[in-house]
Amino acid sequence: MTTIATQAAGLAGARAGTSPSNITSAGAPLRIGAVALTVRDLDRVSRFYQEVAGLRPIELSADRHQLGAGERVLLDLRHDPAAVLADRREAGLFHTAFLLPRRSDLADWVRHAADTGVRIQGASDHLVSEALYLDDPEGNGIEIYWDRPSESWGWDEKGFVEMATRRLDLPGLAREETGRPFAGLPDGTIVGHVHLQVGDLDAAERFYAGLVGFEVTTHYPGATFLGAGRYHHHIGTNVWNSRGAGPRTAGRTGLAEVGLVATPELLASIAPRLGAAASERGFVAQDPWGTSLRFSAA
Repeated sequence: MTTIATQAAGLAGARAGTSPSNITSAGAPLRIGAVALTVRDLDRVSRFYQEVAGLRPIELSADRHQLGAGERVLLDLRHDPAAVLADRREAGLFHTAFLLPRRSDLADWVRHAADTGVRIQGASDHLVSEALYLDDPEGNGIEIYWDRPSESWGWDEKGFVEMATRRLDLPGLAREETGRPFAGLPDGTIVGHVHLQVGDLDAAERFYAGLVGFEVTTHYPGATFLGAGRYHHHIGTNVWNSRGAGPRTAGRTGLAEVGLVATPELLASIAPRLGAAASERGFVAQDPWGTSLRFSAA
């Protein structure tokens, strides 16, 4: 169970200079499942996620495309042709981050992106990870990344994970290419984290740490990062575009729902804090900006 006590123990370990191995997003007691987006042009957006991002179709219908890697659904595209394009100044999605198993997988994806001529909007070394950024055709942010082994992560004197935004070593990454034809994102790819635009960082921390139970892993200018199981972050919140934003306007494109997966014990403890009744099927809650969170048992 993620509690203040386990948070304190984790931070104490970090202060002591320990850097445990095998910390992963997927191994945390509370983590991301799938992300749902509302889109106006379902076929166009779905084709982008398949042909550019590298997801594969899992289940397709006239008004919904579920895409993923292997047999795991990672992205749920929901068609609403009447939806108004989301305003980047509103609360909502900053990006969905697809976590690849190996550095060579990221290198192969970069080669694929170069070959297809996709516009990359950013490429960063975050110390704990290497990442590239792009937008889908309706402006939804995407991150494609891999994690460095957790034993290489640094922790500061306050017990926060050390993260930065540095230039990505693209030539070094290119040396990891396998040379195999790109066949989509590999089995084992997951949604490692979701980064949200919020109206207020303190309110976001009170909700995602105080009520949901994530641990604050670090603060960054204009942003807070939160994770479980000492992972560097499952949820990012920022006010870079959205400072002061109120609840999201209904009928917009963009983030429809974030799926969160928790151990049964943790799920039972989260539900009453959010005023929900836990069941075998989980429950749904909303953050202060109207972002829907669907909790389910691992």
